[in-house]
Amino acid sequence: MQESIETAEGPAEQKPFDPEFAVRGRRKPVPARFDRLARLVGAPAIDRLAESHVAIFGLGGVGSYAVEGLARSGVGHLRMVDFDDVCITNFNRQLHALQGTVGTSKSLLMEQRVQSINPRCRIEAPQMFYDAETSESLLEAPLDFVIDAVDNVTAKLHLLATCVRREIPVISCLGAAAKLDPSRIRVVPLTETHTDPLSQAVRRNLRRKYQMTDEEMSRITAVFSDEPPRDPDPNYTSECGFECICPNGQNGVHSCEARRLIYGSSVLVTSVFGMLAAANIVQQIVRDSAE
Repeated sequence: MQESIETAEGPAEQKPFDPEFAVRGRRKPVPARFDRLARLVGAPAIDRLAESHVAIFGLGGVGSYAVEGLARSGVGHLRMVDFDDVCITNFNRQLHALQGTVGTSKSLLMEQRVQSINPRCRIEAPQMFYDAETSESLLEAPLDFVIDAVDNVTAKLHLLATCVRREIPVISCLGAAAKLDPSRIRVVPLTETHTDPLSQAVRRNLRRKYQMTDEEMSRITAVFSDEPPRDPDPNYTSECGFECICPNGQNGVHSCEARRLIYGSSVLVTSVFGMLAAANIVQQIVRDSAE
């Protein structure tokens, strides 16, 4: 396909049309793969998204979909952190769980996926467990936003407290397991969460362990469900939990065998948690681009 350039003397020599870009005549052309989003939010917002740096901690049923939403919205720098490998029990809810990926690093698989969505995205994909020892390197500046999709409570508390004290905007995804109704999911300040037991535990322990005030906790955006948790079906029995089948189950950090109770979960809920977290960030960036 050729693009005709008009001059005062009439049509100029044709030059090849570059399908990679949808908008010409700008200092920063809009990549064609984000044309439909640009029509919705405008080219300056696409520029701002491409300049943004977001870290996602936890790449499971929530975090993998948060990454998907950010990557397909043109966020230009993603730091994706997870120490785990894909397990057969992940197939019902995790984006990277596909035939042939069991035993493969989740962070590596998401890195490959993001590269195929947006080759211009700058990607960091450390296969690491977030804790007090790794916090400094994993939260290395500059970061515009953090998504907490961690399911280890100790790590979650440390991450949230550190982000608040460093004034890094953070969105915390709370209890997505034991839920089946995505219409019950809400996005509110952490101080306004209710019903969800994990939300209650997080608030209580941030106060007790990190002396965090309600004003500080209100700076944490929370994705939570007000659906009462559903107990596991008493008529269903599984070896998973008594004899861990995860590829790296005996990792000394997080093992099914050490868990008192394993709740059921559904992609119908976990994916919405992740997409709402991503949407909140994209909407903030779009608003900032208009100012």
